[in-house]
Amino acid sequence: MREGKKNLSRIPELDLLEDPRLFREFAYCGGKWHSAKSGRIIAVTNPADGAWMGTVPSLSKEESKAAVEAAHQAFPDWAARLPQERASTLKNWFQLINDAKEDLALIMTLEQGKPISECRGEIDYGLSFIEFFAEQAKRTDILGVTSHLHNAEVEVWLEPVGVAALVTPWNFPNAMITRKAAAALAIGCPVIVHPSKETPFSALALAELAERAGFPPGVFNVITGEPAEVVGEWTKDTRVRALSFTGSTEIGRLLYAQSAPTIKRLSLELGGHAPFVVFADADMDKAVEEGISAKFATSGQDCLGANRFFIERSIYEDFCRKFSQKAAALTIGRGLDDPDIGPLMNENAVNKQIEHVEDALKKGATLMTGGKCHANGKLFFEPTVLKDVPLSAKIMHEETFGPVAAIASFETEDEVIHRANDTEYGLMAYVHTKDPSRIYRLSRALEFGMIGVNRTKVTGAPIPFGGMKQSGIGREGSRHGIEAFSNIKYVCRDWA
Repeated sequence: MREGKKNLSRIPELDLLEDPRLFREFAYCGGKWHSAKSGRIIAVTNPADGAWMGTVPSLSKEESKAAVEAAHQAFPDWAARLPQERASTLKNWFQLINDAKEDLALIMTLEQGKPISECRGEIDYGLSFIEFFAEQAKRTDILGVTSHLHNAEVEVWLEPVGVAALVTPWNFPNAMITRKAAAALAIGCPVIVHPSKETPFSALALAELAERAGFPPGVFNVITGEPAEVVGEWTKDTRVRALSFTGSTEIGRLLYAQSAPTIKRLSLELGGHAPFVVFADADMDKAVEEGISAKFATSGQDCLGANRFFIERSIYEDFCRKFSQKAAALTIGRGLDDPDIGPLMNENAVNKQIEHVEDALKKGATLMTGGKCHANGKLFFEPTVLKDVPLSAKIMHEETFGPVAAIASFETEDEVIHRANDTEYGLMAYVHTKDPSRIYRLSRALEFGMIGVNRTKVTGAPIPFGGMKQSGIGREGSRHGIEAFSNIKYVCRDWA
């Protein structure tokens, strides 16, 4: 991924698309497809082999402002439409995405690298939010409140805030857009989307389908380019009333600060450092299987990914042995071959795995399996398991965001609660035990926004996704997802 001249040769896998128009190399703004006026472009490559996939425009600050203007102009009409009308357009979008699932999955695996089956699963996950919020659009009712005043009628209304800026990451390039956009569009907010410059084509395919679905010009926009130029303008613009970001805590802090002068409605879904706690009374085989899923899905590049495994001492050696055997058996390869583990996104991600492994080993950890790059290519890293990892190791304090699992033992419940909570992050925690009382105690004591008990898969459209502490603010999905894009208006009317 770089700026430069457009190379006309592309990876041949793009010829597999049934609908070639889903692969767009233009930004989408105000109902039109745009190149950058400057001619600047960003090249996108397949992380599996570095092959050239295509280019997108690198838009300027002025072009970023134009996107805000287009959305701002579209806002009054979109907000004034009946909720049923907005719901109908969302349902059209849902159907078009569902019909194009195979093409969308192909585009995703080529630009992001994840296994094709995981890409299909992400499309389904993303669709669930469009379906959910299409229904929620019709349920943002006026709330009657019992009056506290004589001769007065009291009502509470829910209204759209205005233009919503959505800044999305490369690890889930489809679902992170639909989870945000469906909520904003349902309540009546037009959206301006800035996808990661490493995975822009999934977003642009969604824009193509949004246009076909009947969203009016300016209601759904995808703006490509350098984040500082594009998003930097949005944080300063008073017409942008809400900003939703998924990404690192470091960038989240920056956006928080930049948005302060304009007092934006913020929704931040930031880093995670999930503990995976297994007690001696747990179903061992299930805990191992769920642990593999929690660690190695999306090649470990998931904010919900288990990073720190805490296993009760009496079952520690048995768990480490079984877990390592399962990890070593995972297949590694290109996304289209549908392996268990695909390439990491970039060299920085690989370097972090190497750094964390070397640091842990230097501090006394034992390497059970993996620990190095794979022969498939420079962005492939072996599924790695480290045991006896000391608390002083970097991996116990930093989000690894890759296929490296760190395992340590514990003796008591109080001890593991303290160690699990000893992090600035608070997004997801996993607990395996059969003791109902312990389940309740741990669910209360763990300082995380989401707790998975005896299972890994917990997310979905009806649940409030989000974390505590420096894992973010606000919630996405569920009926609370619309709150990030709405104002509460109180009306008190005299009967006279």
